[in-house]
Amino acid sequence: MNTPRIVLVAWLMGALTVVLVAGSIGFAIVSGPRRDHLDYLPFLIACAIVGSVIVTRQPGNQVGWLLSGGALSFALMSFTGHYALYGLVTAPGSLPGARILSWPQTWLWVPGAVSIYLLLPLYFPNGHLVSSRWRLGSRFAVIAGIIVAIAASVIPGDDMIQARTGEGVIVNPLGIDGWAESSPLSPATLDTVMSVLSFVMLCIVAASLVARYRRSRDIERQQMKWLTYAIAGLPVFIVSGILYEPLKLAGGFFLAAIPVAVGIAILKYDLYDIDLIINRTLVYGALTGAVIGIYVLIVGYVGSLLRTDSSLPISLATTGIVAVLFQPLRERLQRGVNRLMYGERDEPYAVISRLGQRIEDTLTPDAVLPAIVETVAQALKLPYAAITLGSQSPVIAAASGTPVHNPVHLPLVYRNEPVGELILAPRAPGETFSPADRRLLNDLTRQAGIAAHAVRLSNELQHSRERLVTAREEERRRLRRDLHDGLGPALASMTLQAEAARDLVNADPVQADDVLADLTAGLQEATADIRRLVYGLRPPALDDLGLLPALRNQATRYGPGGPHITIVADEPMPALPAAVEVAAYRIIQEALANVVRHAQATICTIAISLTADHLKVDITDNGTRLPDTWESGVGLRSMRERAAELGGTCSVESLESGGTRIAASLPVWVGEQTS
Repeated sequence: MNTPRIVLVAWLMGALTVVLVAGSIGFAIVSGPRRDHLDYLPFLIACAIVGSVIVTRQPGNQVGWLLSGGALSFALMSFTGHYALYGLVTAPGSLPGARILSWPQTWLWVPGAVSIYLLLPLYFPNGHLVSSRWRLGSRFAVIAGIIVAIAASVIPGDDMIQARTGEGVIVNPLGIDGWAESSPLSPATLDTVMSVLSFVMLCIVAASLVARYRRSRDIERQQMKWLTYAIAGLPVFIVSGILYEPLKLAGGFFLAAIPVAVGIAILKYDLYDIDLIINRTLVYGALTGAVIGIYVLIVGYVGSLLRTDSSLPISLATTGIVAVLFQPLRERLQRGVNRLMYGERDEPYAVISRLGQRIEDTLTPDAVLPAIVETVAQALKLPYAAITLGSQSPVIAAASGTPVHNPVHLPLVYRNEPVGELILAPRAPGETFSPADRRLLNDLTRQAGIAAHAVRLSNELQHSRERLVTAREEERRRLRRDLHDGLGPALASMTLQAEAARDLVNADPVQADDVLADLTAGLQEATADIRRLVYGLRPPALDDLGLLPALRNQATRYGPGGPHITIVADEPMPALPAAVEVAAYRIIQEALANVVRHAQATICTIAISLTADHLKVDITDNGTRLPDTWESGVGLRSMRERAAELGGTCSVESLESGGTRIAASLPVWVGEQTS
């Protein structure tokens, strides 16, 4: 059957349901006081319309057919029951076939109940079972329905209308009257069997809904919330109808909200914010109960205290008290419900203030990031929160809760530089963060970015100190080795040579001259070794020439075949701290080596300027740009480390016009000069 015919069938079923419901209402009206079971008719009309709309939009979704078929079955039951009631009790003999139609209404409710109450929850919202394992549950529902329908069709008496008059009772024309109460197949026994089967099926349905909700993600999770919301309020109206008869029809209209919620969940789940609807329902439901409770307590207590029969003054006074308390009570309930559902999302300043207080109370940098993730997880009621540091190879620095699949990653940024990520798990699997959650998280990530940057600086400072200590000890070891293994033996040998030459001066002047010649050569080698050691400690050109002349001397070494190197600087350059001078010289030296080896440039410009507290160094060339997949090598990392050791920065970037720019900024301490 093609889609237009399927849609036509669905709407014909819906129209027939509406006609049958209208007929039931008509017979109930003319039956006078003997009308019953009209409270569920709005539910049938809602099921018929929503089912037809779902079939029209999604013909392959079984939920639409279950709603339409179940509503039609219930409508047939209602119409045949009221038809039989009128033809047998209200106006006996006035309608043909009334006795025959008193039989279908005894069991037609079973297909409707199985379709809507049992199968629909199993197939909601996409028309498929949660998994193939639940197919056994759907088969059990069908088999149990068949058993119950057969039993109901032969039980004597009437289970639908229960219309009793002084003239007699409508009985099941096919009921087996021989079943006595003591028989194993008595009506009481069959009722017990049906109750057990119904209970088992309700447990299966509830387990299916729980399993689907736990497995649901994003869209399906929102759809499940619509159905849960509609079902959750049903017991309230059922109890209200039992306690107060006029509310029974109102309960029927609320029952109609279930198929409406099903339709919205399947077709327009994103049209309304179900979380907001649940939130407001909880607030105003609790508010209504509180207002009624306050009113009853005050009126009853004051009335018994004053022992007066005049309740009007007391009622007016109580109304005034309730009016005064209404707004503060509503605001308090709203805050409580918001905190229950979302944590402290609506109190961002309180969260940020508590976060700042926890950071202030933290004694060590290692405890800052754990304090942040614990505060975020507690404030938003999140099952997992973590912070990672680093962009190339991120490392989890702090975590709270149990990791989940597919968490949300929020970047932590400090002055447009990524320092890490805040990793969060939503409150429930498949949920997403609302705009209000995002606003609070944006504020928290800014604060966390600053703290993460501070922690990273603290870690880098500690590592820098460790590297400095290691480098110092390695340098001392190298100097000791060079002095002990090189200069030490050489000086000892030269001492022996000098003594030998002194002994030979008078006895053999020629041999003494040869010994002195060897001694001179040894002294020259020792001098070269000492000079090499000194050059390794600090470039001698800086002490002999100064920074700018030393750089110009360095530039001339590349010869005419290299790029044309220009040095632009304010002269005379004032005295700089020794560490700054060495760092600038080494950075420029490495940059020039990179320009000559890799850039294929013809022009290179070195600009050096001194501000009040920084030495600025810019090296630009007109060579090739950096590739998109470029990664810094040993030389560039060395430049960054030299700048970072002094608390400065060093960056590398490609120029729009071509070439590369290396910019370094080195802090200069006032009053410190070259030693």
